[in-house]
Amino acid sequence: MTKTVFITGASRGIGRAIALKFAQEIQANIIIAAKTTKPHPTLEGTIYSVAEEVEALGARALPIALDVRDDEQITQAFAEVADTFGKLDVLINNASAIHLANTADIAMKRYDLMQTVNTRATFACAKAAIPLLKQAAHPHIVTLSPPLTLEPKWYENHLAYTLSKMGMSLCTLGLAAELKKDNIAVNSVWPKTTIATDAIRVHFPEALFKASRHPEIVADAIYLLTTNQIGHQTGHFFTDEEILTQAGITDFDAYAVDASQPAYGDLFL
Repeated sequence: MTKTVFITGASRGIGRAIALKFAQEIQANIIIAAKTTKPHPTLEGTIYSVAEEVEALGARALPIALDVRDDEQITQAFAEVADTFGKLDVLINNASAIHLANTADIAMKRYDLMQTVNTRATFACAKAAIPLLKQAAHPHIVTLSPPLTLEPKWYENHLAYTLSKMGMSLCTLGLAAELKKDNIAVNSVWPKTTIATDAIRVHFPEALFKASRHPEIVADAIYLLTTNQIGHQTGHFFTDEEILTQAGITDFDAYAVDASQPAYGDLFL
């Protein structure tokens, strides 16, 4: 039976790579949920361009303009999924906001943005998805968030961002326990290295981009996890490398932007 997969932040980067992976491998029904409906001056991709790519691979796409901060839009999005496909197998909480500032310097508007897009939206989308996921044979929630940690070094320089990402991970911890009786697997996945998205290309030094890996490494890991190719797992905080290794993949050079450069480690690891 065709899987139905809902991906937030799916108009570019990791979200787009996940959509294309599921489309290519199993011709899944892909809900491409993101704010971007018109081309950005420097960052490629809209919900409609990704939908075209998905459909070119033989899968079915449903682009939905979604601001994950808006409760009404979230409710409407999942209602549209129910009306269109009648089911949901996988929710991927990929949408995220980042601003690496210390407490004295950050504007509260930035703080609120990260809390609402990161922690709150993860909770809200999971809440809206649960009734549909309960009807699936092997349902999954995957959140792009790091392993839980209380190490001060991750809090001292960018407390606001860290709180928002650890909040996402706490959602994984709590939901995995809460939904275990419903057989809904809930896990977090985090890249071992920086990922070569357009945002990295545009806003960071070229050396960092070259030391990064392509988004496909995260997409491949999430595909393996949610198709139970490493067994049924719930309540875990995986890196992409860990999932691939469990699946027998240990050569990561194919994912490198420049395999001659040492991979640059991501935050929180």
